[in-house]
Amino acid sequence: MPDLSVVVPVFNERGNVPPLLAEIAAALRGHVDYEVVYVDDRSSDDTLAVLEAQRTMHPELRVLRHVSQSGQSTAVRNGVKAARAPWIATLDGDGQNDPADIPKLLAMRDASAETIKLFAGWRVDRKDSGSKRWASKWANAIRSRLLRDATPDTGCGIKLFEREAFLDLPYFDHMHRYLPALMQRAGWEVRSVPVNHRARGEGVSKYNNLNRALVGIADLRGVAWLIRRSRRTAVEER
Repeated sequence: MPDLSVVVPVFNERGNVPPLLAEIAAALRGHVDYEVVYVDDRSSDDTLAVLEAQRTMHPELRVLRHVSQSGQSTAVRNGVKAARAPWIATLDGDGQNDPADIPKLLAMRDASAETIKLFAGWRVDRKDSGSKRWASKWANAIRSRLLRDATPDTGCGIKLFEREAFLDLPYFDHMHRYLPALMQRAGWEVRSVPVNHRARGEGVSKYNNLNRALVGIADLRGVAWLIRRSRRTAVEER
């Protein structure tokens, strides 16, 4: 079994698949026993065909495809469920996350307490448009005030977390944006790690500021409710 599973959700990212896979291999091959689990969310272009063609150059690659389009959170969760390693690294499929940061996250994990189950990327120098940075700044401020998750950037796609801890979290659409708060709700600690951020390679973003805001309002209320209703305790066997 591999030591690390890299999970990458994609939708219409055909041009970003080959370079991202090459960067993952450059960062990890020969340093850690890993697999890459791509989850295609029913792309309407030939992303699936591009992925299948990459298997000859990347024996670590596994390809999953949704039977019906279900969104990024479902793609991440299905990738984690299919993963064979005890620890998961996630990357966005658009190439904006740098796979070279994964070894840094692994080193941070190895030097940290076992109570830290999530190492969240923190884009300190974002390469997005001004409007997108402004919207994220306000969204992060509102989320932090309401959820008190002490995390400066929950939208960064690169994260490292324990598979078992993740699968124990409540599942809902867009949950990937609230992993720090959900991990803390479960009793675990979270650490934010500065990471590199790049401009999108090819293709177009699947989100805009308006749909993020509309969905985010409902999600924030739901996560806040989950936190208020949380009850946890240690268990001893007698």
